[in-house]
Amino acid sequence: MHDLKAIRDNGAAFDAGLARRGLEGRSTHILHLDSERRQAQTRLQEMQARRNEASKQIGLLKKQGQDASGVMADIAQLKDDVTLLEAQDKSLGEEIDALLAALPNLPAADVPDGPDEDHNVEIRRWGTPASFDFKPLEHDAIGEKLGLMDFDGAAKLSGARFVVLKGALARLERALSSFMLDVQTGEHGYTEMSPPTLVKDSALFGTGQLPKFGDDLFKTSTGHWLIPTAEVPLTNLVADQILDEAQLPIRMTALTPCYRSEAGAAGKDTRGMIRQHQFWKVEMVSIAHPDQSDAEHLRMTQCAETILQRLGLPYRTIVLCTGDMGFSTQKTYDIEVWLPGQNRYREISSCSNCGDFQARRMKARFRSDKGNRFVHTLNGSGLAVGRTLVAVLENYQQADGRVRVPDCLRPYMGGLEIIG
Repeated sequence: MHDLKAIRDNGAAFDAGLARRGLEGRSTHILHLDSERRQAQTRLQEMQARRNEASKQIGLLKKQGQDASGVMADIAQLKDDVTLLEAQDKSLGEEIDALLAALPNLPAADVPDGPDEDHNVEIRRWGTPASFDFKPLEHDAIGEKLGLMDFDGAAKLSGARFVVLKGALARLERALSSFMLDVQTGEHGYTEMSPPTLVKDSALFGTGQLPKFGDDLFKTSTGHWLIPTAEVPLTNLVADQILDEAQLPIRMTALTPCYRSEAGAAGKDTRGMIRQHQFWKVEMVSIAHPDQSDAEHLRMTQCAETILQRLGLPYRTIVLCTGDMGFSTQKTYDIEVWLPGQNRYREISSCSNCGDFQARRMKARFRSDKGNRFVHTLNGSGLAVGRTLVAVLENYQQADGRVRVPDCLRPYMGGLEIIG
């Protein structure tokens, strides 16, 4: 949510930020509605004051034995006028809130401009893609040849964009999850959480998925929503709170199933495990002091990169341009892992700094010597488990169709070295 006071103070800067997002300026319309509302509020205050004064006058007239009917008629009219102004105030407030709620966060000053992913900027690479003396297969072909990845069986149960993992691949998924959690909690200081995966409308509004992106989500018959990421419940744990400054930063991580309808991804990645309706992910969330959020953003990105380094998976880190950023973020680093079967880098983590955008929607603040201030919220994948499994299969495949288990995962696999 945007700060209405900031728009009043500098509407041109607000419009310039929207323009970088490819949107038309909205400050003139918002400020027009805001002016109407403030005028209504001023008239409302004046009428309430007149009503209070008239009430005193009625009491005085009655005490003096004089006729108060004329003043009482005035009060009745004032009451009707007050009711109308209260309704106008409420209506304008709701219209302004709806406009602000539908507008994305403004990009940070150092975010590169551009309309789409082709304008993202690579900032570093790690590792060298392996050379194979055979044509590397994509993960779905590897898994199906091993007899451990069943898309047809999943389709019978649930339809497209689901998979059943069997045997060693099911254990590999569990091993990756445990390894990621152990690193993020034991080495990086995140507190492991186990949040609900069904949430109310208010939670999704707080993190920015609602009202605009309801089509990308799954909703149950009870009115609850299946979470698209653990960012939603973890971040909302501080909703409607005033934290102590000494509590910051708060770092949380969770392994949860995630559910996405992929409504906007028709025809994309219809094969394999890259884009599914249900997947596991280890999420990281930080609730940070505004003065520390940029440093926390860099730290979180490094925490995600550490997992890929331990697994020996080549990757590159990019900063997203204004046209490719998520709705709630002011700056995002994407980490893309090398997939030799596809001969390209694919996203495996997004680490985003949302500034105070989500905090304003959630009313999440902290006490400081400058008064109560909004916290900054950050989130990132540490990592997406399914896509990491994909990367392990493709990078560690062998000519005979078997897959070598990365050294760091073998303790989680009962010492297994080869999946065959």
